[in-house]
Amino acid sequence: MKSVNGLAVAVAAIMLSGCATVMNGTKVDYETKSEPNGATVKFSNGSTCTTPCTLNLRRKDDLRADISLAGYKPTYVLIQSKLGGQSFGNIILGGGVGAIVDGANGSSNRLYPRPLIVRLAPEGSSGEAVLLDAKGNVVSTVKAHNDKVRVDVAKTIGPKLAGLEDPQ
Repeated sequence: MKSVNGLAVAVAAIMLSGCATVMNGTKVDYETKSEPNGATVKFSNGSTCTTPCTLNLRRKDDLRADISLAGYKPTYVLIQSKLGGQSFGNIILGGGVGAIVDGANGSSNRLYPRPLIVRLAPEGSSGEAVLLDAKGNVVSTVKAHNDKVRVDVAKTIGPKLAGLEDPQ
């Protein structure tokens, strides 16, 4: 009887957990770099680091990363938590329960951009900060990226932090 109960508990645990929760966890190592190195990065969740750095961040949280370095224009990047592809596999293979679990804890989400690599613009220049991919190629300006995700990110971090309202 005990082995039947143990088996039932094991099956229930598997059925009630989401695939992404098991495979990914609810947090991710988030790498942040700047060109040049040595920039201070302050995240809206209260974390701070000096580039290059890696922090363990929750997958489900939209964030703002304020980046500053003496001699360079300060900038900020909005980090968006987006639904990943594994949630669809969860629905097909595991049914709705796993998808609900993964959706609630954010384990099926991914942070974008990841890694966060910013080339800062020197003070006094006409240039602006740009986002780079892992190979060092320019993806977009920081402004263009922020404009693209601003309204969505504002829903969770608030309009002021997302740049929809002028700071007072």
